[in-house]
Formats: sequence, structure tokens, C-alpha cells
Amino acid sequence: MKWSSNTFKRYMEAGLAVLIVLTLGLAGAAGLFSPGAAGNDQTETAAAAGGDGEQTGGESASDSGGEPSEPGDAEVQEAIADGQYPIMGKSDITVQEMVDYFNASGETYPAKELSEGGADSIETFCQMYYDEAAAEGVRPEVAFAQTMKETGFLQFGGDASIEQFNFAGLGTTGNGVPGNSYPDVQTGIRAQIQHLKAYATSDALNGECVDDRYEYVRKGSAPYVQWLGQQENPEGFGWATGDNYGYDIVGMIEDMME
Repeated sequence: MKWSSNTFKRYMEAGLAVLIVLTLGLAGAAGLFSPGAAGNDQTETAAAAGGDGEQTGGESASDSGGEPSEPGDAEVQEAIADGQYPIMGKSDITVQEMVDYFNASGETYPAKELSEGGADSIETFCQMYYDEAAAEGVRPEVAFAQTMKETGFLQFGGDASIEQFNFAGLGTTGNGVPGNSYPDVQTGIRAQIQHLKAYATSDALNGECVDDRYEYVRKGSAPYVQWLGQQENPEGFGWATGDNYGYDIVGMIEDMME
């Protein structure tokens, strides 16, 4: 039987088609073309090398001198327990209530020393706190109560002296380290407010930064006053190491607002 060239060509094409179908069927059975197969090697390699989100060495950016690391949304949005007092937000406190709270302490306002920094009276001093806190969205009573705790109602006596206009121990680390100094009362208050905001939120400052320790704070790690104490902060961050530091401030706020 003689085959024409056309007949032979048709048989060859049919044979190739059958071979291709068989090959594809075997490959499908082996799972070589299943969805996601092309990415499996890449995923496993990344996981073996310490994939996305894993922090090798356990060192945060702030500890290593780089940019402060920021907590994730899940950390910031953690459930609010009864009695937690936010650092940020609108407040019903008045300047007069702050003045009255100081006067009720029985301590004397250090007019001579603080007038050199621009605050000649407790009224002026409290107004500065109110204005600076409002400018950054911080509750004024939080910053003011913290100052009353840190300075013993402006009597000082700790490592920082009154002439430094450092009202919340910024930069003091114990053993006589005096901490930061500021050119006037208002700048010292502003630095404290900015430092509080750094702990409370990852939002940017509204004004120019005068807090030279701002960059070292893990932003948003203490949105509540109670979390300013490192021992009570769920992540171990915070302003101070003392027992119940933030809770003491909240107690003072409650007294002030009564």
C-alpha cells in the first residue's frame, strides 16, 4: 500500500496530538499544574529564612538606634478594660480646677523661680499646661497631674532642679543624673506634652518638636495613663519603673476633677 505524503502527514499530526493529551493528563495527576504550585518553593524558602514579620535577633529598631518600631493595629486597638484613662482626647477640666487642686495641696507656688521662666503665678502656669496640651490633643489633667506627682507639687527635691524647667523628669535616670533642661517654663511643658503624646499615639506632632527624647519612645505603646508605668504596661514599655506609676496619676486626676 502506497501512502501519499499528505496521508503520512495526517497520521503524524494525529500521533503528536495523542501524545500531548497523554502528557498533560499525567502532569495533572501529579499535581504539577495545581493552583499555587508555582509559589510553593518561594513560600517555603522565605519561611525557612525567617519570613515576613519575623524579627531576627529580638532587637527593636529603637533599641538598636534606628527608627522607633511601631506597634501593630491589634496592639493599639486592644480591648479597653473598665477604668482605663486615655491620654489623648477632649477634656472637661478647667484651668480653675487645676489651680484649685494645686492650692488645696497646701504647698506654696515657687513664683520667684518660675517667674524667671515666664510663669509668675499658678494661674499662668496652669494656663500654659491647658494650652500646650490642647494644641497636641493631650488631656491637660494628665500632664498636670503627672507634674504634681513628679515634682511634689512644684517643690522638686529630686535629681532635676526647678531651674531646669523640667517638670516630669525627662532624661533623669537616677543616681543624681539631672536630666534635660529647657530655656523657659513653656518649652519644658511643651516637651513633656510631646513626650506624653509619643507614648499615647503614633500620630505626628502638631507643633515643632522640642522633646529631644521623642525619637526614643515606642510610639503608641501607652495609650492609657495606667500604662505609663512599665510594670503595668502589657508590653513592658512606659515612662517610669515605679510601682503603680500611672495608677497614682489617675488617682490624682480623680481628686482634681472632684
